[in-house]
Amino acid sequence: MFKKIDPATYAPINNACLLILAGTALTWILIYAKTILMPFIIAVFLSMVLNTLAVWMHRKGRIPYSIGVIIGIVLVLGLASLSIAFVSNSISSFVEGAKMYADKLDATIAWFLETAQKLGFKVNSEFLSDTLARLPLFNMARSMGGTLMSLVSNIMLVSLFLIFLFMGRATADQKTSLSTEIEKQISYYLLIKIFVSLLAAITTWIILKITGTELAGMFAVLTFVLNFIPNIGPFIATALPMPVLFLQYGFDWHIIAALLLLTTAHFIIGNVLETKWLGKGMDLNPLVVIACLIFWALVWGIMGALLAVPLTSIIKMILGRSEPTKPFADLLAGRLPFK
Repeated sequence: MFKKIDPATYAPINNACLLILAGTALTWILIYAKTILMPFIIAVFLSMVLNTLAVWMHRKGRIPYSIGVIIGIVLVLGLASLSIAFVSNSISSFVEGAKMYADKLDATIAWFLETAQKLGFKVNSEFLSDTLARLPLFNMARSMGGTLMSLVSNIMLVSLFLIFLFMGRATADQKTSLSTEIEKQISYYLLIKIFVSLLAAITTWIILKITGTELAGMFAVLTFVLNFIPNIGPFIATALPMPVLFLQYGFDWHIIAALLLLTTAHFIIGNVLETKWLGKGMDLNPLVVIACLIFWALVWGIMGALLAVPLTSIIKMILGRSEPTKPFADLLAGRLPFK
């Protein structure tokens, strides 16, 4: 006769299928409603950071909680305004020197062709000149600036969400243990990340100013933003100024000094200071971080990449609260729960 099958045998499969279906539906919602959801998520994370700062100022300096929140909001708006000013001034300065950079590019092409001929290499000079002439270097500078502007263009919407979130805090009776855990871990991570990114941006600006690099202000702002992207962000921030330095000075000590100094600075800040202050960080496996970085970048673009770690960490904490989904939380942490 037929053997009776225990329903518990298929429970893990059922849970996995339900999780995949829920994840697919949630991904569609994230993509469809990203125009509203992104400012809201930014406001949620900012509210966590500002609440933590306000509570700290109240405990240490006896500053009223509401005043502490206002001070935090003013600091955020000031940082955003300063970023806009840096980017605008840098792009204007770079575009004004377009003729000079074009002449230097022509001189560099001539030097490269002459060197290649001396070494016995055959190079199609017309093809090389046409290809380099078509490179949209100045449009790229403007587009990078435009990307940064778009990140702060929704300030009013984010501010409105912040007001309602803090009004909700004031009227809420109590918090659940899960929300408390999420806010504590995420706010600590973001505070450390903001401080480390600000340190990296200031260091980058000083190095680029020492080497006389145009767009130093914009590259400093980009460094602050890119430092939130794990693993590859600092690498991109280091490489971005190199084409501008090459256009300005050619391949000389300026580009070598900038590359060495920026690499050293990012290594010390990212691998020494940040690792020391964050410890285990968000308890996410490095491979999971890369996979989630790709996923969130596909869903929300650069903003998704910036928020990939805290968003994935929140999902992990939510999954870890339920027994059926706890194995998936362990998997995100790099612990293999399935035998």
